[in-house]
Amino acid sequence: MGGAGVTARGLGLKGPRAWVFRRIGIEAEPGSLIALEGPSGSGRTSLLLTLTGRMRPTEGTAAVGGAALPRRMAAVRRLSALAHVPGVTDLDPALTVEEHLRERALLERRFGGSPRALLRPRGARAAESRLRIGAALAAAGLDREALPKGPRTAVRDLERLEALRLSVALALIGGPRLLGIDDADLKLSDAERQEFWGLLGALAASGVTVLAVCSQAPEGALTVSTGGDRHDERKEEADALAETGRA
Repeated sequence: MGGAGVTARGLGLKGPRAWVFRRIGIEAEPGSLIALEGPSGSGRTSLLLTLTGRMRPTEGTAAVGGAALPRRMAAVRRLSALAHVPGVTDLDPALTVEEHLRERALLERRFGGSPRALLRPRGARAAESRLRIGAALAAAGLDREALPKGPRTAVRDLERLEALRLSVALALIGGPRLLGIDDADLKLSDAERQEFWGLLGALAASGVTVLAVCSQAPEGALTVSTGGDRHDERKEEADALAETGRA
């Protein structure tokens, strides 16, 4: 199954006192790299969560993979996955890379597959999980054996780019058609930023539609701007995220 097309017309989200974002328009084909660009507090994360079915828009229309928002938010959540979203996909610093991967594969096997898949022999299920993990790590460009302690490396000992790659790999285990990533270029050197955008571009080229929050979009990405950085916008986004249990 290929990536998910993303469309939006006049999309907006209103917080308790003002608009978090408004008048967003998108026309993206499946397999696009979409950069949600803007300064911190301008509604970028809220837009990411809206387009992945986690927040309900206030006005406008949108569709992801043919599923209309907000009417089919559950369907959009099923076809999408999130990586590196604070408060949603946080990595446990005390767990190892291998523990994170096994836990995600187990959750995907129990809740992401069909009931019939749960009846397969244990060995077959384990083999499938290993294949999923291997494919996800390869797509994310993370070599477990090259880490300081191999697969037993704790998350707290990972470099930032390695942690980003792990978060992407965990999201890819479920085989999403749409991958959403927050703060894709935060606290990265110029070389690391270029390397990570190269990874996201490769994922998009493989067919997965990628939504990436950033402060500056890379060349070649479909860029969606969330506007200026004003105090009221920062407050409204914080309030809107608090209502989803993330603040």
